[in-house]
Parts: sequence; C-alpha cells; structure tokens
Amino acid sequence: MIAVTEATVLELLASWMWPFMRIAGFAMTAPVIGTRAVPMRIRLIFALSLTGVLAPVVAPTAGIDPLAAEGLLTGAHQIVVGATIGLVMRLLFFVFEFAGQVVAQQMGLGFASLIDPQTGAQVPVLAQFYIILATLLFFVMDAHLALIALLAESFEVLPIGPAGITQAGAGIVIEWSADLIATSLLLGLPILVALLAINFGLGVMARAAPQLNIFAVGFPVMIFFGVILVFLSLDSLPVVARSLFVSALETIRLVLAAP
Repeated sequence: MIAVTEATVLELLASWMWPFMRIAGFAMTAPVIGTRAVPMRIRLIFALSLTGVLAPVVAPTAGIDPLAAEGLLTGAHQIVVGATIGLVMRLLFFVFEFAGQVVAQQMGLGFASLIDPQTGAQVPVLAQFYIILATLLFFVMDAHLALIALLAESFEVLPIGPAGITQAGAGIVIEWSADLIATSLLLGLPILVALLAINFGLGVMARAAPQLNIFAVGFPVMIFFGVILVFLSLDSLPVVARSLFVSALETIRLVLAAP
C-alpha cells in the first residue's frame, strides 16, 4: 500500500500551484489572450495547459508551505511576475491605438468610433484598424511564441520564491512605458505633418477666395488625403512593430533580472 503523507501532498501541490499562479497572472494581462474578447474559461484552459507543459521542468521550490504566510507572499509575487510579463507586451498595442487616435483626430475621423472588443472602450475606427494590424503582426512575427518562451525562461531568471519584481524592475517598466508615448507620436508624425500642410493650403484657399465654403470642401479633402497617407505609411508599420516587439522582450528580461 502506498502511504500518502501530508508533506507529499503539499509538495505535489506546490510543484503545480506556483507555476500556475505565474502563468495565470500572465494570462490575465497578455495580448489577445488577456483581453475581454477571450472568455474566462478559455484563459483558464490556456493557463492549465501551459502549466502542464512547464511545471514538470520547473526547478522545485525550497519547501515553501502554501498555507503559511511565506506561501501567500510567494503566490502574490508569482501573480505579479506573470502579470508584468504580459503587461509589458500588451502596452505596445496602446502605442498603435494612440497613434490611430491622433491621426484620426487630425484627418477628421475622430467622430467615427466603435467599441473595441479587447478593452470595451470606445475608440476611433482608424485606431481599431491599427490595433488589428498590430495583432496580425504579433502572430505573423511569432512574437507570441517568443513571449511564451520568455515566460518559461522567467522560472530560471527569477525562480519561484518569496522574492518577486524589485523596485528597480518596476522603475524600468515605468521609464519604458513613458518612452512608448513618444514612439506613438513618432509613428503618426509623418501623417500629421502632411495633413498639417494640407490644412495650411486649405487656409490659404479660404483666404484667397472668401466665398468658398471651406468646411464643405476641406472636410472631404482631409479625409481623402488622410486615407491615402495612412495606406502609404503601412509599409513602415512591420519595421516599427518588429523593433517594438524586440524592445518589449528585452525590457522584460531586464525587469526579471533587475537586482
């Protein structure tokens, strides 16, 4: 007869529970899988499946009691670590959303909005267009596979234990997210400058011909040239997306290894 002791049960529980908590935190904030468009049941299945793959290869914990105060602290840190890994990558999608909002406002399409199924917020159609392109590039460039591989690597860089993301690591995330605002402006800057030049030309026309209804003429002109400029700028979007994905992965590594 096989004797099952309480220590054996707790050890088996800990070997699966700690990786699951980190992966569950990742599933809550990761791009696509962590959005409102994905049902909670699908996220749970994803977290359990990924735990079944990674748990057997994760280094065993140093006898942390899941029911003790140290165990509760360890569980909270695992959720924060996983959520940070997913959040850093997900912040990139707000770069494309913000760039789409700025361009849409400049070309006169700010009023054309719809509900984003990922966040539940109301965003301009052009911003949703950029988000869809960024999502497609995320999968085409295998950034999702690199992100999952980095999640598996995190168990070696930052082993399971009472220690989690340090203050220096949190500072890296804050500084990097601040740089993303400048990146989003640079992404839409060529279109903004071109639309500003067109708007200046319309102002000259209105000054030269006061009888011209500039609102009836300028509104469709701005939309027409804005759509053309957006499609002309799509060639540079994969290059920008690739550099952002690489930057996000490197930032996650720095956050995990921060002392």
